This record gives sequence, structure tokens and C-alpha cells, in this order.
Amino acid sequence: MGIKSKISDKQTFTPSLHEVNASINTQTPKTKFRKLLAFFGPAYLVSVGYMDPGNWATDIAGGSQFGYQLLWVLLMSNLIALLLQSLSARLGVVRNRDLAQASRETYPKYINISLYVLAEIAIAATDLAEVLGMAIGLQLLFGISLSTGVIITVFDTILLLFLMNLGMRKMEMFIISLVGIIGMSFFAEVFFAKPDMGEVMSGLIPSAMSNEALYIAIGIIGATVMPHNLYLHSSLVQTRKIERSNKAIRKAIRFNIADSAIALNLAFFVNAAILILAAAVFHKSGMFEVAEIQDAHKLLEPMLGNKIAPILFAVALIAAGQSSTVTGTLSGQIVMEGYINLRIAPWIRRLLTRLIAIIPALITVHFFGERSSGELLVLSQVILSLQLGFAIIPLIHFVSDKEKMGVFAINTLTKFFAWLCAIIIVTLNIKLVYDFVSEFLMSDAATLYKIPVVLISLAAIALLFVVTLYPLILRRRFHDQQMHQQHAHIAQITSQSFNRIVIALDFSKSDAVAINHALNIGGKRPEYLLIHIVESAGALAFGHEIEDKESQSDKKQLEIYAKQLTAMGYNAESAIGFGNPKRAIPTMVNTFDADLLVMGAHGHRGVKDFLLGTTINTVRHRVKAAVLIV
Repeated sequence: MGIKSKISDKQTFTPSLHEVNASINTQTPKTKFRKLLAFFGPAYLVSVGYMDPGNWATDIAGGSQFGYQLLWVLLMSNLIALLLQSLSARLGVVRNRDLAQASRETYPKYINISLYVLAEIAIAATDLAEVLGMAIGLQLLFGISLSTGVIITVFDTILLLFLMNLGMRKMEMFIISLVGIIGMSFFAEVFFAKPDMGEVMSGLIPSAMSNEALYIAIGIIGATVMPHNLYLHSSLVQTRKIERSNKAIRKAIRFNIADSAIALNLAFFVNAAILILAAAVFHKSGMFEVAEIQDAHKLLEPMLGNKIAPILFAVALIAAGQSSTVTGTLSGQIVMEGYINLRIAPWIRRLLTRLIAIIPALITVHFFGERSSGELLVLSQVILSLQLGFAIIPLIHFVSDKEKMGVFAINTLTKFFAWLCAIIIVTLNIKLVYDFVSEFLMSDAATLYKIPVVLISLAAIALLFVVTLYPLILRRRFHDQQMHQQHAHIAQITSQSFNRIVIALDFSKSDAVAINHALNIGGKRPEYLLIHIVESAGALAFGHEIEDKESQSDKKQLEIYAKQLTAMGYNAESAIGFGNPKRAIPTMVNTFDADLLVMGAHGHRGVKDFLLGTTINTVRHRVKAAVLIV
């Protein structure tokens, strides 16, 4: 049975990242190479999460303490990441669902809320690493304090909004440019360090690890296979518009796997370069305790004898933090909308996420000093690793489901390796939690603190079992879950008539279309009000008191429209508004007590959206009438 029949119908839910969903057409390119390029992009946005400042901390700590010993952990993590990201892309391409949406339509509410909280914790941990990384980079490059750098990171919200308004393709190009800066910087660093390639190759062979090495290794896994990237990738692949046929879907899956392979292997080489740099420069010199990014930066110049090396290090760190913060925000939006169907303005979402990360960063820096930032970075990556099972296990269930995925459900061999990855990660995490809890229980801490730690640990393990077993035990109920509540029964279709219709005009090509739609809907019975908002500087300052040439010209033009409609037998009036259209249009519509507002598209996009703002979304929330956009 194919999947075509299951996904060709119109979706009854808001698509993931609906602002850019299916915004890139992959059907128009004629050559195979151009079609491949049309699909390239999502994995590069995902890959920045694999080289964010949190990775730097774990790679530097691992390289300085254990030399090249943990290179094989990096390689294993990259292979696991490649498999899981390809499964995430498959889910998005085939089912048009991101991971959070698929969870919401699969699990009961109490599980989804728990998974949502854990996902938010993971995103906060990710953002914490980005905040500290950016702040450290600014400190190293410009000499400002770490606290000041942390506060400055609040303002990158503006950059994200600007990129979102430019469109998905331009955002991808921006991120790829930053990835290029990071990659070139570290390959130059490794060239300066001149590592022993024989020792590098021996580090790729698995070896036994001490408890200290295991802690760093789990941090490396958490920094590499990041849970928010699984949510992100399943959504980003949906920005590509594809034909909903089995052949086209199969091709899209193949192209996305190629995209993932290239992007994630580049990320692996960057991470390997950081670890090799730490091993070649610090471990080889007997400096086993270099875990702070600041120390690594400070020691690069005297040990390599090159002034460019520390500058490249700081620039790459800022690029890593800035690129990761963009993808972290998108993940937050996906998780919030997918799990609890809550949609808020992107800048509010970004600000909330950033504030959640800034608070622990400022507290740590204030009370424990700037030297504690490295330990906090490693801890954030361990927290990420602990969240992995709660994202990986549902993902494997979803892409294994033959009823939902049809012929695109993963085969037995892929399923085996996917579950093997999940078992490895979960087992390592359970061991880490067990060691931590055992040590904590034997410590001098009060019983009042020990009980919550034990209860939270047991609750997390119980949730993991429920997430694993629920789709298997309650499979029929699992398939009958809906994204939204049961649809209402339509007993009878009644015609809708409108008595008072407002037509918002902007003297563009869309005016004629808006007027035609309004007249076709209403006929000659309703009262029509034609409105236009004067947005000149004078209108913004003086409102209706302004009598400049623009307002007089606009008023005259609007009256001409109204007279033409009156001559045709329609009951039409005109009215001029002044100032911000987002406020003026709702005021005029509600004052007129309109049943329907007809508007043309706002006539600009990209940079102008960012500079001038978009009117439609704000207006539709402020008017009582129905809104038709033409």
C-alpha cells in the first residue's frame, strides 16, 4: 500500500513553521543537480547545533584531559546523529508532521505535557550554551566582562526576526556562511597545531573509559546528537514544496539524506578539529585541566607562536553562538506549537527562551565567577544527553509505523540500528543518573533534598518506559488519536449574508481584485465603506489634522472609487484614516460595525516586512468582522 492516498488530502491542522512551509519550490529546476540544490539547506541549519559552543566545551575538555582517546566517541556520535536526522527528515517529508506534532496526535495529553516540559528544558540548556559561548567570544575579542556579554546576547532577537522576514533560503545562506567561517577557522588552527596523524587515527579505535571520561563522553554525545535538532529537522524539510506522489517523496527522502550526510560530516570534522587542537596543544604539553574556553584562547598564541590563532578562535566562537541561536529559536517555536498548540509572536518566543538561559548564566557568573562558565557549558550538554531518549524513542516508533508511513516505513535493518542507538544512549544516561544519585545519597546533604532527587529520577525512568511501551501496547487507540478535537457534525449549510462591508485599499494593483471580491460576495444590498490609511510622517504625527498634498490626493482618489460604485447602483461611501494601519483599520471597521473586511495583500515582503511591519495578522486579531484576504 502506498502513501499517496494518505497525504494528498488537504491538511486539517496548521503546518509546522507555517510562515515558511512549502515556500521553496523543488519542482521547477530541470537538471538533477539543480533539484538536489533545491533540497540542500535544512541539514545545514541542523548542523550548526552540532558545532555550537557547548560542543567546544566538551571537545576542549575531552581533548585536554584524554588526548585523542575520545575521537571514536565523536565518530560514533556523528554516525548516530546521521541515522537519527535522516529518520527525522523522513517523518517530515512523508507525513507532513514535525516530531512534536506527531507526538501530540499519538500520545495522551499527560505524556505530551511531560515531553513538552523536557523538550523546553533541552532547548533552554541549548540556549544556555549559546549565551555563554557568545558572551565568551565577545569577551575574548573585545575585552568586555562576561556579564556584559551575556546581557548583549538578548539583542540577537532582532537578527532572528530580520532573517525570518528575508525568507527561508536567505536564512539558510546566512547560516551556511557562518558554518564556513567556523570550519575555515578551525582547519587553520589544526594546521598551526601540526598534530600527530598516527595518534589521531588511533583515537578513532574504541577503548575503555574511566568514570571521568564517561562523563565527558556523555557530554559529547549530548552536544552532538541534540534533541532539539530532531524536532527542527522534521519541520525544516517541510519548507520544500514537493509533488505528493510516491516517486517524488522517495526522491525527496534520498536528497534529504544526501543533504544530511554532507552537512553532518562537515560538523564532525569541525568537532574533531576542536578536540584534535586541544589534544595536540594542551594534552601533549601536560596541561590536562584546560576545560575553560577562555584558557584555551589565552594559551593558543604562546603555544602555537601565532597571533592569528586566538583571533580566529574568538571569531569562530561568536559565529557558532550566533548561528546556533537562530536554530534554537525555531526549535522552540516548533516544540511549543507542536506539543501544546500554542502560537505566540516569534520575538516573544525568542525573548522568553533567551531570558530563561540568561538567568542561570548571570547567577553562575555572579556567584561562582567567570571561571565556572566551562563547567556550566559541559553540564548543559550532559542535560541535553539526558533528554535524548524522550525524543529518539517516539521518533523510531513514528517512522516504523507502516499504517501511517505506508511504503516509507523504515526496514528491519534500519529499525535495528535505530533501536541500538537508542539503547546505547539510554543505557549511558541511566548509568550516569545512577552514579550521580548514588553519590548524592551518600553525601552529607539533608534528607529533604535527597527525596526530591530520587523521586524525579524515578519519574523520568517511568516516563521513558511509558513512552516506549505506549505505542506497542495500545496500538489501535494510538492510531485513532487526532491532532484536534472531534469535528463538529454539519447538519445543514446556511448561506451567509453581509450587511456592512469595509474594503481596505492601498492604491495598488490589488485594489481592483479586492473590490471585485467584495461586490461578488455582497451584491447590491449591503452598505460598502471604502477606506484608505495615510501613513505619511505628517499623518503619523498629526492624524486627522494633517492637510498635506498626499492626504488630499488620497481622499480624492477614494471618493472617485465611491462615486463609480454609486453610479453602478451600489451603496458606497469612502473614509480616510491616518497613522498606523494596524490601529487605524480596526478602529474604522469596528466603528462602522462591519460584518466583513476585505483586504488586499500588503504589497511588500522581505526587508520591507521587517522595516514596515505586516498589517494583516495584527488587524485580523483586532476586528470583530470576518476578514477576507485577496
